[in-house]
Amino acid sequence: MPRIKHQPLLSLLALLFCANASVSQVKTSDDIPAIHSNIHQDEDGRLYINHKGEKIYETPPKATYRLTDLKGNPKGTDTGISFDFNNPDLHGKMYYGFIPYGDAKHPLPVYFKTEAKIENGKSAINIAEMRGKYDMIGWEQSEKGTVGYRIVDSRGTTVYDGKITFKGKGPFEIDHTLIEGPFVNRLTPDGATISFETNLETAAKIIVNGRTFNGDVNTHHEILVSGLEPNKKYNYEVIFGNTHQEFYLTTAPLPGTRSSFKFSYASDSRNGKGGGERNVHGANFYIMKKIMALSKQQNVAFTQFSGDLINGYLTDKGEINLQYANWKRAVEPFWHYFPVYISMGNHEILYRRFDNKQGQNVARIDRFPYKTESAEAVFAANFVNPENGPVSEDGAIYDPNPMVSDFPPYAENVFYYTYDNVAVIVLNSNYFFSPSFASIPHLGGGLHGYIMDQQLSWLESTLQTLEVDNNIDHIFLTQHTPFFPNGGHVKDDMWYNGQNSFRPYVAGEPLAHGIIERRDQLLDLIVNKSSKVIAILTGDEHNYARTEIGPNTNIYPKNYNNPKVKLSRTIFQINNGAAGAPYYAQEPTPWSSFVSGFTTQNALVLFHVSGDTLEVEVINPDTLEKFDSYKLR
Repeated sequence: MPRIKHQPLLSLLALLFCANASVSQVKTSDDIPAIHSNIHQDEDGRLYINHKGEKIYETPPKATYRLTDLKGNPKGTDTGISFDFNNPDLHGKMYYGFIPYGDAKHPLPVYFKTEAKIENGKSAINIAEMRGKYDMIGWEQSEKGTVGYRIVDSRGTTVYDGKITFKGKGPFEIDHTLIEGPFVNRLTPDGATISFETNLETAAKIIVNGRTFNGDVNTHHEILVSGLEPNKKYNYEVIFGNTHQEFYLTTAPLPGTRSSFKFSYASDSRNGKGGGERNVHGANFYIMKKIMALSKQQNVAFTQFSGDLINGYLTDKGEINLQYANWKRAVEPFWHYFPVYISMGNHEILYRRFDNKQGQNVARIDRFPYKTESAEAVFAANFVNPENGPVSEDGAIYDPNPMVSDFPPYAENVFYYTYDNVAVIVLNSNYFFSPSFASIPHLGGGLHGYIMDQQLSWLESTLQTLEVDNNIDHIFLTQHTPFFPNGGHVKDDMWYNGQNSFRPYVAGEPLAHGIIERRDQLLDLIVNKSSKVIAILTGDEHNYARTEIGPNTNIYPKNYNNPKVKLSRTIFQINNGAAGAPYYAQEPTPWSSFVSGFTTQNALVLFHVSGDTLEVEVINPDTLEKFDSYKLR
């Protein structure tokens, strides 16, 4: 592919990055994807890049904490449960208390009056002390119970919330435990996929309406429940070992029923400031629990959450799994009952890092091998989303090796789903993401905010399918990054201060279309070639704002010389990145006069759907103040 002309900023950055770089004679390993350039492997198998005449080696993955360690390898003792967190540097406290299953729809631990010390990575819970007036779950009679425990390190940061079930009266034993979930996923008119994690490999099953649905022997369980009636509430019972727990779900209406329902939307819940549950190692527990409680109180049919769940930007898979587990724990008590659809943001990145001898970061790229280690693959392993999206960017015009899978997968991070007469299309605008912008021309990588060709082609075909589907009236498109940033990300997203030169590179070559051109191609699809797309749901900017996008909206920088898209109708960008991450104030843009409702309050957007009518209200989940409402249709 010929190089693209007129890219002064990208070319300058590439030159700066490559200045004085020597040409390596080391052959690139077959393990290094062909979509990268200037990544090499020495005789010892270590990866390095050339930068200013210096070999910059990959920095080994490093983690503060890992999920497998903080589960604590619990063991029964004469008086309770001992924990070993496999980290001699971990000191702090462990708060613990019984979880009263059957006493509430949203079971959470009620902490005991005392806590346990964590010294040299070890701790213990004394269950024998929790007898008599402290036995609110009846464990002395049943000889069984579940304890929730919270690990707080010596800095006062909560790093993990765990659960473990015990049996006996002393000595105690560890029993089968539901350590995560159950979660309602992939809801349909006749069922759903129920997912959950157990501490031990076991053959789990789910009973619904007198029917039994069996799973495999495993610790991770995804069980498809089917054959139910549409728009009906069902109790479901999760059974594993000698344990059973009961919850409920409501199936979706038949497509095109045009019933009345609500759904909620938010984004950006990575850890915030203020202490306490605003930072449970990567996640803002405080606001996420408020968001989910309000969603449940509003009886939503489903929740869409579009990226930056966690703080992320990590090199170790065990640590990003921990942060995902913490986020899921905040959402879990409500996710038992209705689905939460999750998509990726830039903070979900898991990367390889190259630092120079002075410890300065030179480059970061999505972690390969992409099938198992990429940010996309690890995200998919942590969530259960629809699997109807594109495969990858393999086969695109810029694919240097069409016979081999070189790109990260799109499985479960690009998809669409429907509920009654609504369709939601989920895109990944941080695919193949490299957060080290200056290294993208030199090494290859995806650009923050960019939708690559195969994903764009899939979007076009999906819109065509939904456009002729008579059961669908309203289409929402969601991606993490705004088309039109207003505060915090004017320097990037799909704008880059009005500079179209920004784009991904693959195998040393730039893609044909810059960021603003690609934005316009997307706008042409969703505005001019679709009559059903009503709004774009975005985040990334930690605020709430509504932006009118239509024929009169000024969407270009001064002296823009590329072709311009002419919009035939008006839609809205609804940005809600106000789920707990540190705020961004508003900045001036060409479209500022088309922005309304801007606020840095925490926000939950609620969509009220009733046939052809679609109304919106925006509520602060912390104060319950409603601060915006309007009619979309």
